[in-house]
Amino acid sequence: MPLRSTSTRAAVAALTGAAALALTACGQAAPASDDGRLDVMASFYPLQFVAERVGGDAVTTSSLTPAGAEPHDLELSPADVASLGNAGLVVYLSGFQPAVDDAVAQAQPEHVLDVADAARLEVHEEEHEGEHTDDGHDHDGASDPHFWLDPTRLADAGDAVAASLAETEPDRADEFAANAADLRAELEELDTSFADGLATCTNRTIVVSHEAYGYLAERYDLHQVGISGVDPEAEPSPARLREISDVVETEGVTTIFTESLVNPQVAQVLADDLGVTTALLDPVEGLTDPDADYLTIMRANLDALRTALDCA
Repeated sequence: MPLRSTSTRAAVAALTGAAALALTACGQAAPASDDGRLDVMASFYPLQFVAERVGGDAVTTSSLTPAGAEPHDLELSPADVASLGNAGLVVYLSGFQPAVDDAVAQAQPEHVLDVADAARLEVHEEEHEGEHTDDGHDHDGASDPHFWLDPTRLADAGDAVAASLAETEPDRADEFAANAADLRAELEELDTSFADGLATCTNRTIVVSHEAYGYLAERYDLHQVGISGVDPEAEPSPARLREISDVVETEGVTTIFTESLVNPQVAQVLADDLGVTTALLDPVEGLTDPDADYLTIMRANLDALRTALDCA
C-alpha cells in the first residue's frame, strides 16, 4: 500500500543503509542501467521530459509520479524510496511534493539536482481573500511551483540538468550542453508562438480549475482566476464561487478551463449555471496520453486559449 510522506521516513530508515552499501560497492561511478546508460529519476513529468531531452542516448529516465497521477500529493512506496538511492541522478523540485522532499533528505542520493533555483520560483498571491481552507498545506507566502508553464524557465531548468549530468558523466559534457541548447531553441520557438498567438486576444482573463497558470499568465499578459488556489485539492467556498460568477459575467468570460488530472465536476456545474462552455487547459503536471509530450500539450493549450479568448 502506498505510504504518505509522514510514513516515508520509516521506509527510508530501513532502506538507506542498504542503498549506501550498494553505492559504496560501486565506487565513485554513478549507477547505470544494464546497457550502460545513466539512470535518471525525475520526481514528476516536466522534469522527466527535460532529462530525456538533455540526456539523450546517454540516459534512461523514469518518474516517481506515475502517468495519469496528480503529483501534488504524491505517495511513495518503500520501493520508490529505494529507487532514489539507486539512481545515477535525481531531479526534483523542492517544496512541490513533500514526500519527495522527505525521501531525498533522508536517502541522500549521491547526485541530486533541485531545480528550484534555476526555475526562479516566485510567489503568486492567491485571489481568495477572506477565506482559508485547512487542506494540510501551508500556502501563505509559498512559491508557486508551476514554473514549467513558462517555456523559458523550463529551458533554464534544462541548462541546470545539463550541468548536473556533466558532473556525473564528464566525458559527455559537450553532448549534454548541445542537447540543452537544442531544447532551449524549441522552447524559445514555443514561447514566440505563445507571445504572437496571444497578442491580439480581446479577452485576457482565464478562469481555471486551480491557480497553476501564474507563470503562463505573467509571461503572456493574462489574468488567471482560479476556482481553487495553488492546491487543486482545496474545495472552493460558496463565496469563492460567487466571486467567480461575478468575474465571468462582468468580464465576458466565455470558457471555464478544466484540467486533465483534476475532477472537472465543480467547473462543469459552474459553467452550466453560467451558460458558458468548458475546455481543457492542461497544466502539464503529468501525462494521460502516451503519444503526447510537453511540446504537443502546450501547443494544444495555445489553441484552446486562442479560441476561448477570441484571438484574431
